[in-house]
This record gives sequence, C-alpha cells and structure tokens, in this order.
Amino acid sequence: MTRPRLWAVVGATGTGKSDLALDLAEELRARGNPAEIVNADAMQFYRGMDIGTAKLSPEERRGIAHHLLDVRDVTEEAAVAWYQPLARAAIGEIHSRGGDAILVGGSGLYVSSVVFDFRFPPRDPALRARLESELESLGGAALMARLREADPETAARVDPHNGRRIVRALEVLEQGGTTHGAALPEAPVLWHSETRLVGLHVDRPALVERLDARVDRMWEAGLVDEVAELRARGLEGGVTASRAIGYAQALGQLDGRLTPAEAVAETQALTRRYARRQVSWFKRYPGIEWREPMSDVRGMLEA
Repeated sequence: MTRPRLWAVVGATGTGKSDLALDLAEELRARGNPAEIVNADAMQFYRGMDIGTAKLSPEERRGIAHHLLDVRDVTEEAAVAWYQPLARAAIGEIHSRGGDAILVGGSGLYVSSVVFDFRFPPRDPALRARLESELESLGGAALMARLREADPETAARVDPHNGRRIVRALEVLEQGGTTHGAALPEAPVLWHSETRLVGLHVDRPALVERLDARVDRMWEAGLVDEVAELRARGLEGGVTASRAIGYAQALGQLDGRLTPAEAVAETQALTRRYARRQVSWFKRYPGIEWREPMSDVRGMLEA
C-alpha cells in the first residue's frame, strides 16, 4: 500500500497557491484519495482577518476540509513552536484517513518547521522579557546592530523591521545556541519521506502588477472596516496580528496618520518586499518543483 503523501504548495504571496491546492485536492479526490488542506499562512490563523489575508471563505473551499484556519484570536500570539505540533498532528490525522495532506502557504519558517526535521532552541522567558524591554526602549535598529555584530550571517537574513525575529535571534545567541529563525538547517532532512515540494513562480514584473492590484482590491472590499471591527476586539493588543502587512496601515488610516492613498501605497511597497523575501526563502528548498500558476495538476500527479 502506498504511503500517503505530504504536498507543500509554496511561493510568494499572490501567486495562486490556494487555487492550485484546491485543484490538486479535487483531482486527488476524483482518484479516490480523500485529500485535505492544512494552512501554513501565519496571518490566516486569525479569526476575522479575512480580506487582508485573502482567506478563502467556507463557500470558496469547494467542500474540501481545511485545517488551522481561524484558530487564534487577534490578541493571541502565533509562534512557530506553537504551530509545528498542531500542523503535524493535522497531517497525521489526514494520513490516518488514507488521504494526502496538502500544506499550503507562504510563511517560510512555518512551512519549514513542518516539512523538515526542524527543532527549536530553548526559550528563556526572563531573557526574552529583557530583550523585549530593550527593543521598546532602544528600538529595533540598535538591536539589529547588535545582532549584526554577533552573527552577521543570520542578521543578513532577518527582516530588520521584524522586532520579534531580532529578539528571538538574540535570545538564542545569548544562551550559547545557534539561531534558527532566519535560515534553513545546513542540510535539511524531510520530516515525512513521501513529500513533494511545489513552488509557484510568477515573473517579477507580472507579480508586482498582481500584488499592487490585489492591495487595491482589499481596500475596495472593505479592509479598513474589517480592521475597525478587529480593533474593537483587541487587535492593537496582539503582538503578531497588529503588525500584519495591510492591517498596520489600515490602523494608521483609521488614526489619521496615513491618508487612504498613503496606506495603500505603503502596503503595496511592503507586500512587494515581503514577496521578494518569500522567493529567496523557498529557492533554498532542495528538490522543489517550480511551476506556473494554474498548472495542470494531472501532469503533476503523473510526474
């Protein structure tokens, strides 16, 4: 009997990962394989964060079970160490029912924590609290400079605007460990032997056009109203959710710090930068199969 597979459909935001995952699941189901989908988009964990994350509505999921959508309140933090066991448990349950599991998303560290043998350095709450206090008082640039001095290779891969990642890297270094949060292991080993990594590729000019148009559509669809509702539910108290691209800018618009045009333009610029980082991350995956959006899933299954 063939062992159920783990598919990982990855790539930059806006490349059509959700649609391809649905097409793949439908084709597998037509062949008698009860495939299901597991979310690996960190912002789609959050209830109510729908427009700005391009989350599929229940009606758009074509009757296919999706796991790890809408599992956090916006006031709760999402962390890779929290996510990994939940995602692997969901995959195990799908496999126990005889189906392939399709992991889909563009959050590189979250995907990597599932598909590769990925272990986490220890945490030190007291050290973390001190570093977070320093982040608040000194600013991210000062801590980033410290990280560059201590570990230039990791610093080159960490987003200098992501204070949480900078703090985590320094926390690990101060405990005498080596960082994990910005890079894959030197020789990544698959967690599940029957894994296929599928990356979606769109040429940069076309992708930029798609991303800019997507942000425009989000504002037209009512992202600012969505953020106003989430604010009433405590969005600004959430460490992770409040910093999401688009949501932070919509908060700025609601506060009058940004005009609507400025909020859209800033979101577009940040989304383009994020997409570049995603492409760089997934290019390092050994054995990944790069495909165009709307690829023929029958051909994928025959390969």
